[in-house]
Amino acid sequence: MPSSMHSNLQPNRASSSRRPAVLHCAEAGRAHRLQQTPSIAELALDFTVLGQPEQIFTALLDKHYDLVLIDTDNMPNAAVDLVVSIRKHFPARALPILIGHGPAARAQRNAALAAGATDWFCTASDDEDIAQRIQHCLRLGHVLHTNNHLQDLLEAEIRKRTSKLDMLIESGLMMSMEKNRSKLLRHILVEGQRLLNCDGGTMYLMTEAKTLRFAERTRDDYLPFTEIALYDAATGRPNDTYASTYAALHNKIVVIDDVYREQRFDCSGTRDFDARSGYHTTSLLTVPMAPRGGKVIGILQFFNVKSAATGEFLPFAADTVELVEALAAQAAVALDNLQLVKSQKDATENIIRIIANALDSKSPHTGHHCVRVPKLAFMLAEAACLETEGPLAEFNFASDDEWFEFRVGAWLHDCGKITTPEYVIEKATKLDMLYNRIHEIRLRFEVLLRDAEIASLKACLQGEDPEDMQTRFAQQKAELLDDFAFLADCNVGKETMDDANVGRINRIAQKIWLRHFDDRLGLSREEQLRRQNETPRSLPVEERLLSDKPHHVIPRPFPKQDESRFGIKMDVPEHLYNFGEIYNLSIRKGTLTPEDRYKINEHIIETIKMLGQMPFPDTLKRVPEYATTHHETLDGCGYPRKLTAAELSIPARIMAIADIFEALTSADRPYKRPYKLSEAVHILYNMKQKQQIDPDLFELFLRSGTYRKFAEQFLAPEQIDEIDIQVFLHPATD
Repeated sequence: MPSSMHSNLQPNRASSSRRPAVLHCAEAGRAHRLQQTPSIAELALDFTVLGQPEQIFTALLDKHYDLVLIDTDNMPNAAVDLVVSIRKHFPARALPILIGHGPAARAQRNAALAAGATDWFCTASDDEDIAQRIQHCLRLGHVLHTNNHLQDLLEAEIRKRTSKLDMLIESGLMMSMEKNRSKLLRHILVEGQRLLNCDGGTMYLMTEAKTLRFAERTRDDYLPFTEIALYDAATGRPNDTYASTYAALHNKIVVIDDVYREQRFDCSGTRDFDARSGYHTTSLLTVPMAPRGGKVIGILQFFNVKSAATGEFLPFAADTVELVEALAAQAAVALDNLQLVKSQKDATENIIRIIANALDSKSPHTGHHCVRVPKLAFMLAEAACLETEGPLAEFNFASDDEWFEFRVGAWLHDCGKITTPEYVIEKATKLDMLYNRIHEIRLRFEVLLRDAEIASLKACLQGEDPEDMQTRFAQQKAELLDDFAFLADCNVGKETMDDANVGRINRIAQKIWLRHFDDRLGLSREEQLRRQNETPRSLPVEERLLSDKPHHVIPRPFPKQDESRFGIKMDVPEHLYNFGEIYNLSIRKGTLTPEDRYKINEHIIETIKMLGQMPFPDTLKRVPEYATTHHETLDGCGYPRKLTAAELSIPARIMAIADIFEALTSADRPYKRPYKLSEAVHILYNMKQKQQIDPDLFELFLRSGTYRKFAEQFLAPEQIDEIDIQVFLHPATD
């Protein structure tokens, strides 16, 4: 018989009240004589006699037998083979085999025992001995059967508990990975319901006001907005009236087998809910959620455990309650971890906002810039994430962490400006330092004018023609007024200054005025050190109207550090500052000297250094990239690293466009006028044509209406003019 039939050959167990069934393989007469002996007859056995051994498997399939008795005298050559065949399908613990043999068949008996027979008797023995042997095998079979049954029950219970433990472990892993709070709350309840095999569950969360607030429910019933107070408002005493508040206050599990018979706690709310909804709550389990410190942060309540077999409602089993208690502990830790992560994110954003506020206090337009650029960058990034076709179709911030990382990078993009002197950032005129030095130059013109008037009056007293002197003085005055007006106009930064204007500045500078007071008095220690090598001159001293003096040059206080490790590729001016009057008034474009320009551009180096010292976690590892690449250009000519297009990610390119557009349209820069919308877009378009900014993002900036959305939020109405974006939506030229 093939081994695959083993499952079909398992004997069907009958009730313990029936007579033991014995399958007797023997010649009919011998079997009848054995059964009629008084000792065996007293056993009240249900004998089935088989004269043909090959019929034994048919008999075993038709009926359950407690014992197989084989008379080897009747089958001297087949008994051992028969035992071997039976044992292939029925193990010793399932079916005892008793061998009967004559005195001369000991070898055959031993072979049968070796093949798996349970016991033996000699057919020549007395009836009592045979009866005892039969009874021994039946008892052994019963013990083995009982043991097998208990083992099966134990294995089933182990499988059941293992399954629940697996569920608990799987649930813990899922909770540890879930970052969405609402999904986590739902998962906790659903897993608890699954563990308990109950009809539903409700979650309450602790509030700062010391109340329990309904947070989640597995059923689709109405979720109340009311909160349950943990303390009496009048007396301040703990509210132990309800199972939920008791569990929260004492961090203890509450098991209620029958809500309608409960005397310890007030279950009227549950019963009222049943009356309104038509539901019937029987059992109720309340489990507190307490993380590391033991402080309860919420409550899990489950109701109506169902029998897996019948579906009827049962009390909560103690072992399952322990599993749910473990689930609640896992849930509390997961919620606590989620809150810690949120707190860390909030702390990070608050620190960033503090930096932005500090920049705002230091320089309002810089602080506003640090707020507006992230908003514009976010608008453009959102538009890029919505693209489903074209070069930007694959770009996406797939998670909240990636959005947060980009937001942090955008907020910190100018944090290095906290090290930049505000008089450089806000240098509105060429002679601006801590104040506008045009006033000093104006006073010198005043001195020259009064000196000319005094000279004219003295000449008249000495006999010169008053009319000639008046005419000469008028000419001198007109020349001084014109020269000062010219210098004052040069002081205001322009797009260009030609050689002729620079030449005139130098000619005006050659004019002489007489200084009668010592210019070394009242100086700071630093100023004195800068002028310690100057040779004092006797007063009065002739001074040029404009000058570039040695003490106007501020040297770098220490050798410039090697910044190659940061990848910096910026040329460093020899001096820290140069306040020379001619030098500053001769600035060809804008109001900044090369030293000023480097000092402002240096903010990005400081940003790199500052962020390089911060131990960002993996979820924020790209913050330095996003915060420090907005001055790079696709043509590799940007600063500070001269990165190429291949080295600039899409978020970095977004930051560049946002930074440029905000700077162009900003109305709070003291050194320039705010550009109109059309002017700013045209400048960006020119940068696209020069392959300095990303052409696809620029066109998306227009097509998505991001430029207009930002303008309506942050630009003055007079800046917002009409634009035909189609003019700017053709490919960039090489």
